[in-house]
Amino acid sequence: MKIGCPSEIKPQEFRVGMTPNAAREAIAHGHSVLIQTGAGVGAGFADVDYVTAGAAIARDAADVFAKADMIVKVKEPQAGERKMLREGQLLFTYLHLAPDPEQTKDLLASGCTAIAYETVTDRNGGLPLLAPMSEVAGRLAPQVGAWTLQKANGGRGVLMGGVPGVGPARVAVIGGGVVGTHAARIAAGMGADVTVLDRSLPRMRYLDDVYGGTFKTSYASAGNTAELVAEADMVIGAVLIPGAAAPKLVTRDQLSTMKPGAAIVDVAIDQGGCFETSKATTHEHPIYDVDGIMHYCVANMPGAVARTSTIALGNATMPFLLALADRGWKQACADDPHLLEGLNVHAGHLTYFAVGKALGIDVISPQLAIK
Repeated sequence: MKIGCPSEIKPQEFRVGMTPNAAREAIAHGHSVLIQTGAGVGAGFADVDYVTAGAAIARDAADVFAKADMIVKVKEPQAGERKMLREGQLLFTYLHLAPDPEQTKDLLASGCTAIAYETVTDRNGGLPLLAPMSEVAGRLAPQVGAWTLQKANGGRGVLMGGVPGVGPARVAVIGGGVVGTHAARIAAGMGADVTVLDRSLPRMRYLDDVYGGTFKTSYASAGNTAELVAEADMVIGAVLIPGAAAPKLVTRDQLSTMKPGAAIVDVAIDQGGCFETSKATTHEHPIYDVDGIMHYCVANMPGAVARTSTIALGNATMPFLLALADRGWKQACADDPHLLEGLNVHAGHLTYFAVGKALGIDVISPQLAIK
């Protein structure tokens, strides 16, 4: 199979879909790899690194899309890239279709087959291709939130760890999954007073057992959430419903209860965000003010630490990439029901029910698609 990896063109996105190590592995399995020139530069990989691994270098994205059987990316294809997709071509990347009707429409029209990193599962019910980026985003959230809290950026001017005689920042983390756990660990490590809200009692027991001395937990009822949001200097949104639009857990009206200059960091923005006032931003212009509350809603947070993120993502995607290339997507998905969960689009049909529900589009089962 010919595997193609174009440069990412989303604003301020520096990651790359394949590392030189991934290219080397694919070539060792008998496949060819075509990398757009300069694709890896933002993550610290030069063209020569890919050439040394055995890959060929393409002059531009059009060359990659025209020649490759499988396109491997990081972010969802942008409008210009979607025009280059063709019937029968395999796209393997993050998609986040539920809040993105235009992308969904274009992918359906292209006739391609699209497997989304964020909906591939594992035997434990986890999301193995989302997890590494969730870990990165979670660890970044308190860091960027602390920057947002600085007075020069419009924030309250509160130091995360305080100083002797002055209390620390109060941080509420909504969601105790991968993002929320990593966010809480880092925020607590910075000295903040941290509470994690979640609705799963087993998950809260786990967090309390493992991190009980580091941060607190609270049941995410509407009342508890409203109370902690009002008291917080920083609120981190870390809620995920796999493949579906994120629920809106904090309304605009609730902003009036928050401390002036408090910071909101919405890590769920890729799925539409979990605050009513959230809208996607970029690393170039990451924050905005709504009613005196500073919002940080960058849709590709891990892109800020592109090298770490690229290597972590490559480690996770490589086994799936090789399975798709070695056996073809139909056989690979037939052999692995967890990989089949990643199938979102095939030959003009939507194949992921949560996306169909969010966008009001008819869906066929992925099992029917592979037949």
